[in-house]
Parts: sequence; C-alpha cells; structure tokens
Amino acid sequence: MGYIENLRRLVGKETVILVGAIVIAENDEGHILLQERTSPPGSWSFPGGLMELGESAEETAVRETLEETGLRAVGLRLFNVYSGEDTFVVAPNGDPFYCVIVAYTADHLEGIIQPDPNESASVAFSDPEALPETIVSGQQAVMKDYLRSKYSIDV
Repeated sequence: MGYIENLRRLVGKETVILVGAIVIAENDEGHILLQERTSPPGSWSFPGGLMELGESAEETAVRETLEETGLRAVGLRLFNVYSGEDTFVVAPNGDPFYCVIVAYTADHLEGIIQPDPNESASVAFSDPEALPETIVSGQQAVMKDYLRSKYSIDV
C-alpha cells in the first residue's frame, strides 16, 4: 500500500494537503507533451503525480513522467509552484485535497512514448495553438502561465 492509500485509511475523507510535481516538455516542433488521463475520462494534463515519502519533487516529476508516458524527462528546471484555492481537487473517488504543484520544464525527453494504460488513455504532443479544451482544472493556471511566458498566448 502506498503513502496516499495509507494516509486515506487514517484520515478518511478529510481534506488534506498533498504535494505533486509535473513536467512541461516540448518536442522539436514546439508541441507540448500532454497525457490524456484515464480518470476522469477525456481529461488532459501535463505528466506528473503525487510525491511518495522520501522522494524529492524532481524525483517525483521524473518518475511520474516515465510511468505515464514512457519518456524520461531530462534537464529539469523549476518553472513555478502553485498552491491555494485554485489547486483544490476532488479525486474521482471523492477524496478532497489541496495540491501544492511543483512545475518543471524539461530540456528534453528520452525514450519512446509507451503510455501505461492504467494511467494514460493516450499521450500526445499538442500544438500550443490547438490544445485540448479539457485540461484538468488544477493545471489550467500552469498552462496559462506557460503559454504566456513562452508564446505570448493568452488563453
């Protein structure tokens, strides 16, 4: 049983604070790596997930990206940290939490796309001018900030 499952066993449905890390990466054409999540179906996000005990934020970002996409994120740089009311999430199972999101950019990705079907319905590089409309709510601010900083696109 993992950290989150153990924590939930102890606190039940109480609202908690969790730390997660995501990776923002592009291919050579400037398209952004996104994961179509299995839950909720049809939602898209940057690859990433929640930190395990003893893990650094960087290790979380690399591990989760590898698990969800089959790609290894290399050359991480801190982009921003997000917290507060906008990061409140209710998981598909009904568990409420606030997530402190540590967002990194990656210099490049290594490997070939091999999504884990338990975590990713698909993985794709999306044109920043034509992103899916269903970016998960907790990452919409990250996407807006990234597009604004990199492409001067205001979404």
